[in-house]
Amino acid sequence: MSAVDTKTSQAAKDSKAVIAAAEAAVGDMRKVRDETAKVIFGQESVIERSLVTLLSGGHGLLMGLPGLAKTKLVETLGIVLGIQSARIQFTPDLMPSDILGSEILQQDEDGRRSFQFVKGPVFTQLLMADEINRASPRTQAALLQSMQEYHVTIAGHRYDLPAPFHVLATQNPLEQEGTYPLPEAQLDRFLMQIDVHYPDLDAERRILLETTGASEASAAAVLSGKRLQELQALVRRIPVGESVVNAILELVRSARPGADDGEMNRFISWGPGPRASQALMLTTRARALLDGRLSPSVDDVLALAEPVLQHRMQLSFAARAEKVSVRDVIADIKSRIG
Repeated sequence: MSAVDTKTSQAAKDSKAVIAAAEAAVGDMRKVRDETAKVIFGQESVIERSLVTLLSGGHGLLMGLPGLAKTKLVETLGIVLGIQSARIQFTPDLMPSDILGSEILQQDEDGRRSFQFVKGPVFTQLLMADEINRASPRTQAALLQSMQEYHVTIAGHRYDLPAPFHVLATQNPLEQEGTYPLPEAQLDRFLMQIDVHYPDLDAERRILLETTGASEASAAAVLSGKRLQELQALVRRIPVGESVVNAILELVRSARPGADDGEMNRFISWGPGPRASQALMLTTRARALLDGRLSPSVDDVLALAEPVLQHRMQLSFAARAEKVSVRDVIADIKSRIG
């Protein structure tokens, strides 16, 4: 057998392996969605985007008003995915050591003293950073460094975080007085911004009936941390067609100032960098897998354009004067894709 035939045969085997693994993954993710839906009602889009974020191996920023089950969602995802979860309520007086941990001086029975590192709540697999913009920039930076590097350094010693490690942070779009907005460079570390809206009438009726009785529905573990890592590795092996790659490039590059002569482009002050393109490549693959498809389509790119781009763009003062929002600009760009 020639070298070409050998490569062809190996490629066919790899393709079959990916297909088999994807089919098994689709079944697992269907169970995850069904189990999560037992507890979280009327937030199908939020659940989908949260799972896409985790399957892609990234971190998510949940934006929504109080009382929309953001905390419950993160808690439920931790249970269903079979990973350890923790929650930190961010406040102005929260210190980096309250998140990362600190060294304390201890004395043994012989009177010898030594420093021992006590791990903070960041040493978990799924961390909910509640109202992250209420903490000081110093504390925000400590968490965001952990998100990027997957380890912390205390007194010159490196401590690796558990794998997988994900952060789902929340921000309240109201009550911005006394908060510390995340700088643009730090917002870019979040794979997606997931907007949490009010539930519809039927979902809210179900919430009333099923959460105010003598017992409440609970979720059960479907996956494990190891299985989640296997699915994340699989996402990166899913093939992406040339049309999808071109759509991603066109979308991201059109969201930058001076990219074209579009009516809305003049409102863009600055736009997304290459990290946004990388995020779309991963999330479109994850969304396809979540929907039971073996490769993403341009529709996946358009569906994920807003959550991937909106926190990576800034509009000019002219846009504010004319009441043009980031969503309006993204919608205009999407209308010209494909």
